[in-house]
Amino acid sequence: MLRMPVRRRTRAALAASVAVGALVVGATSVHARPFQAEAATDEGPPAAQQLPESYQWTSTGELVGPKPDASHDIVSVKDPTVVRHNDEWLVYMTTANTAGAWSLAYTSFGDWDQAAAAPQSFLDANPNIGTRYAAAPHVFYFEPGDEWYLVYQTGLPSYSTTDDPTDPRSWSAPKNFQDTMPDIVKENIGDGAWLDYWVVCDDAMCYLFSADDNGHLYRAETTIGEFPNGFDNTQIVLQDDKFDLFEGEAVYKVGDTDTYLLIMEAIASDGSRYYRSFTSQGLTGEWQPLADTQDDPFAGPANVDFPEGEWTRDISHGELLRSGNDQTMTIDPCNLQMLYQGRDPNSDGMDYSQLPYRLGLATQSNPSC
Repeated sequence: MLRMPVRRRTRAALAASVAVGALVVGATSVHARPFQAEAATDEGPPAAQQLPESYQWTSTGELVGPKPDASHDIVSVKDPTVVRHNDEWLVYMTTANTAGAWSLAYTSFGDWDQAAAAPQSFLDANPNIGTRYAAAPHVFYFEPGDEWYLVYQTGLPSYSTTDDPTDPRSWSAPKNFQDTMPDIVKENIGDGAWLDYWVVCDDAMCYLFSADDNGHLYRAETTIGEFPNGFDNTQIVLQDDKFDLFEGEAVYKVGDTDTYLLIMEAIASDGSRYYRSFTSQGLTGEWQPLADTQDDPFAGPANVDFPEGEWTRDISHGELLRSGNDQTMTIDPCNLQMLYQGRDPNSDGMDYSQLPYRLGLATQSNPSC
């Protein structure tokens, strides 16, 4: 039976595990190793000058927090997905309540200074979704089919569709991209969990990425014409130590180039979360490290400044703001911003579901173009 990916480890336990792991693999993060990946091209990425080798960010304080009501005693909002649509930011996110149950919520606003006051809607009010386990959403417009997709966890990689992403009650009942855990995941997952599903497409193919909390990044594939059906050929495309390649992956097309940027969450030696990054030529190319260490991360405590005061040590499960909203997941490398989850560092030791996650926005402060 598939184990539901409810992550209940405390920060203290995670930090202790990392400390033990450091005795085995060394105190510094090792580079991730490509696994059975197709060979990269010999030419360098066209956008190499647009993606710096190291990053600096400036972050807001808390922008979006939980808004409990008479029926929803939620304590956190996390795992945000965000798109721009009809002059508004649409944000879907995971919620957790005081009983440790996971679900989804939605909010929208015209600009970021309106985010804190924006109302929130809970997707368990949608009878097609209901009170089932649901988490880690990813929203996009699938242009070839003229339909919006909400990808999320129900234990398996699931999706709902709608013609109107601004109406959380309009999403269809979930269907599965894959009805069973692939054998390669079963063989490598260990004591982890299959989770954090991400879809990105090029001109011919769509790819489903996933993680396992055990140091592996997986990729399945189908054709544009078959999507959302036909995902198979699941394979490991990146692997590393468990805490150095943990979860929260996202893959983006860099502008008008054939370069793709992968960001993936890791756990630092002190238990805090940070993002590593990699680039590839094409979606089936070999992932090469970019900014991928605790001391020189894509985004983490080492390179994020907080002018209003540091409210989090975690730069955790989030999304880069895209330059469009379609299935290509295109970003503007000259204008990088990330909506991410963070929490009060003094909340260490709480059950994972009760950690007080909030959302903040980081803006790159050292763009190279």
